[in-house]
Amino acid sequence: MGEILMTRLLRTVITAWIVVTVTFFVLRVTGDPVLSQFSPETTPPEIIAYYRRLWGLDQPLLSQYASYLSGLFQGRLGTSFSDGRPVAGIIAERLPNTLLLMGLSFAVMLVIGLPAGILAAFRQGRWPDRLVMSLAVASYAMPSYVLGVALIWLLAVEFRLLPSSGHGTAGHLVLPLLTLATANAAIIARYARAATLEVITLPHVLAARAQGWPMGAVIRRDILPNAAIPLVTVMGFIAGGLVGGSIIVEWIFAWPGIGRLLIDAITARDLAVVQALVLLFSGAMIIANFLVDMAYVLLNPQLRLSRR
Repeated sequence: MGEILMTRLLRTVITAWIVVTVTFFVLRVTGDPVLSQFSPETTPPEIIAYYRRLWGLDQPLLSQYASYLSGLFQGRLGTSFSDGRPVAGIIAERLPNTLLLMGLSFAVMLVIGLPAGILAAFRQGRWPDRLVMSLAVASYAMPSYVLGVALIWLLAVEFRLLPSSGHGTAGHLVLPLLTLATANAAIIARYARAATLEVITLPHVLAARAQGWPMGAVIRRDILPNAAIPLVTVMGFIAGGLVGGSIIVEWIFAWPGIGRLLIDAITARDLAVVQALVLLFSGAMIIANFLVDMAYVLLNPQLRLSRR
């Protein structure tokens, strides 16, 4: 177990370093950040030179890279080019809103997707199965921006039940929550159905059902533990992808999270904020993959006994 943990941890560290390095150099070859903030036609050269020194852009590229890595190890993400505030503080203001949206979306997708998939498996080939799978395919195939606009038109414009954008009340959270959770609930439903179909034919499950155990007890005791490996795997990837998936949803509904902050920073060509957010999104996926690997090892005894 310790050998597997160290191997996964080393791979995670190497992946994070590659992401940091690629992000740093790619964002800097796209153009001069100072010229994106100040027009050389209207700004005196000494002002441009001053901000290059202030942001450390007058140093060689490798020196900038070394300074950036040193700052990351010390918890510094740089200073915003737009308003001069520390990037960490700007992200900290928006991050709770994104975490709230992500957390509730994750809970909703489980509450909807898991029972729907189990129901479809127990009614395989019947109308509940066909209905659940048809809705799952339609939900997964529909882009989030299409679903979001459709929900705004239906619930905010036509029926005027919910606000179309902004934040501040529980009503503002409903539409982005539904938009973000719908496609992921469809994924959970499909995986839960497939995993349940593999488990319900196992001898101990058939014996429990033949003995007259309540269906709820059979599901909790015999089905869910055996179907946990594929479900935990896909839920881990979904949790990591929720951070990136929130970008479009937050932009559509003007939700003040880090997804909308990224779009605003790209529009303003605020290199420091863009760089920090790209690292944050990538880091969320890397951590999710690491946790999925560990959960997979814990749930699968064969991997714990394997030297590989």
